[in-house]
Amino acid sequence: MDEAMRFAASRREVLRYSALGGAALLGVPLPAVAATADWPNLDAMAAGYVADGKVANMLAIVGKGDAAPTILAHGRDSFNVPRVTDADSLYRIYSMTKPITGMAAMMLVDEGLLGLDMPVAEILPKFADMQVQKITDGPITPDNLEPAKSPITIRQLMTHTAGLPYSTVQTGPIAQEMRRRGVISGRTTRLDLPAFNRGKPVATLAEFADGLAGFPLVAQPGTKWIYSTGLDLLGRVIEVASGQSFDSFLKERIFDPTGMTSTFFVVPQSELGRLTTNYGLIDGKPFPIDPAATTIYADPAFPMGGSGLVSSPRDYDRFLKMLAGYGKFEGHRVIGELAVRVGTSNILEDLSPLAGTSVAGYGYGAGGRIGWAGRKQAYGWAGAANTIGFVDMDSGLRVGLFSQLQGAPQGQLTGQLDEALAKDFALHE
Repeated sequence: MDEAMRFAASRREVLRYSALGGAALLGVPLPAVAATADWPNLDAMAAGYVADGKVANMLAIVGKGDAAPTILAHGRDSFNVPRVTDADSLYRIYSMTKPITGMAAMMLVDEGLLGLDMPVAEILPKFADMQVQKITDGPITPDNLEPAKSPITIRQLMTHTAGLPYSTVQTGPIAQEMRRRGVISGRTTRLDLPAFNRGKPVATLAEFADGLAGFPLVAQPGTKWIYSTGLDLLGRVIEVASGQSFDSFLKERIFDPTGMTSTFFVVPQSELGRLTTNYGLIDGKPFPIDPAATTIYADPAFPMGGSGLVSSPRDYDRFLKMLAGYGKFEGHRVIGELAVRVGTSNILEDLSPLAGTSVAGYGYGAGGRIGWAGRKQAYGWAGAANTIGFVDMDSGLRVGLFSQLQGAPQGQLTGQLDEALAKDFALHE
């Protein structure tokens, strides 16, 4: 059976599943999950989402120090598969890739190969002499363009202040043209679903970077916080500065030293059995947009530093544990201490670009927000399919929340997580 026929067949299965509503497992009880006295509100929140049928699974993981993390897992990897969700289930972490990319770049800053205020054009010359839209997200015609007043810097790529466009954020002509040319990242489905399918990306990270350089900026560098492709472009910067491919750099320098054996840009066939199904919210109900059998993560276009990783809760906790150790993991150094201290702190000296944005009132570090759940020195970020991960650099507390549902408001889940954690924190005071 050729690829087109296989895909058509799999799509029929997805549609058949949707019609059945996952009925195949409705009568099969899940194993009992022991309640935890330490995190009862967090546990109840995750259990409630699954019991109400909002998601197929939700898992929270909380750790501190060298003790084994507490794992609160509910549900199955999919509504219609028997595998019970655990800390080794694989999730599309989407934008939780950004802190990993940010810290990888901080390694090169620490080694003198990059500088926070180095112009990106010193590494990628095509980003010299950029044009900028006068009206953000307006026409991309000459009358709406003016020269950039300053160069894009590495710091700005890390903090979404470079003015770069993002086809998932912009809605005007620039987004349409980015999709037409394949200058896109963050693929979610093979299905023809306009709300989730952004088109076919170019084949390589180098092509992506070169293509992005051909678009104008949507704001003058350093003047506004606009969620962007900055961390995807940073992946290409890491390639050129380090002299090795972006994905091999992450594996050699971060994943292998921290034992993150379940973190991939390309999920091996042998591991697809524990890949959760990603759902999209359509007409208020979860619809399977990326089942494991036909996942786009089996053959992605290129390693996307802003949104491309699949990881397990156990693996991501290991990344956060390394940060909590200021670059040390189980006795050996992975990242320099100064690099971690700077990358997990507010690196925006002027916070005015954040005014009026979703991150106003916080700081911003290397690919992640500073401030989570009332912890002013917590560093982390969230993913589009409702995943969240952060580490409190003051106390060493690590928190991860994992599910797979796109189209639901991320802010709503973040608020509920903050509320549950606040109640649980109070139990320990």
